[in-house]
Amino acid sequence: MSRTDRLFQLMQALRDLPPPATAQALAQETGVSERTIYRDIDTLRGLGAVIDGEAGFGFTLVEDATLPPLGFLPEEIEALVVGLNEVMEVGDPSLAKSAKSALTKLKSRLPEAQSHRLKHAVLTAKRFQRPPPPGVNAGTLRQAAWEERTVIFDYADVDGHRTTRRVDPLSIVFMQSAHCLLAYCHLREAFRSFRLDRMANLQVTDKSFRPRRIPMLRAFKAQLHAELLDRQAAVKS
Repeated sequence: MSRTDRLFQLMQALRDLPPPATAQALAQETGVSERTIYRDIDTLRGLGAVIDGEAGFGFTLVEDATLPPLGFLPEEIEALVVGLNEVMEVGDPSLAKSAKSALTKLKSRLPEAQSHRLKHAVLTAKRFQRPPPPGVNAGTLRQAAWEERTVIFDYADVDGHRTTRRVDPLSIVFMQSAHCLLAYCHLREAFRSFRLDRMANLQVTDKSFRPRRIPMLRAFKAQLHAELLDRQAAVKS
């Protein structure tokens, strides 16, 4: 592996690993020694990369305008275009706006040839039936999930019956034709999914469920996967 390829690989490892990334973790990720990691960190800093941290603690890459130009493989560019266009098509208004802004920033940061490929990508995404608009501010709900704060809202089921729910928000996903909140419901004392277009009167409380969001979300996804396998087995039988 050339030195340049090794430096690019280290930059990607710094982006992928949970910060702060230790030299040991970076060495395992890139297949080099810890001594090489320390030397390459110094090289990247000399090239303009802003990397916080030190030996014995770990390193965090601070994305900054002084970083070297981004570089992507041709199919990675196509994947970015498809993904961001899909968000613009199905995302809530604030997220769709952010996806459009991100695409614009990518075009300005990429080398000229890759920027041209991004602008005239072969692949794209288009939906002729948009998801129903959320009944609450999706941005506020996302922030509550990030901050691991319990929320309260009114919810209408498929028959229109309304209940007030207090939940721990875990993730927002796009399921088939609507955005859904994956959460732990205090009323049902179980994991539940809620369509955002059936939610109203969102309130973010001061009650924190930190640091349980990630393990709870992992458990919920495992439950959904198990239910899917059971349905598939039932169909086959």
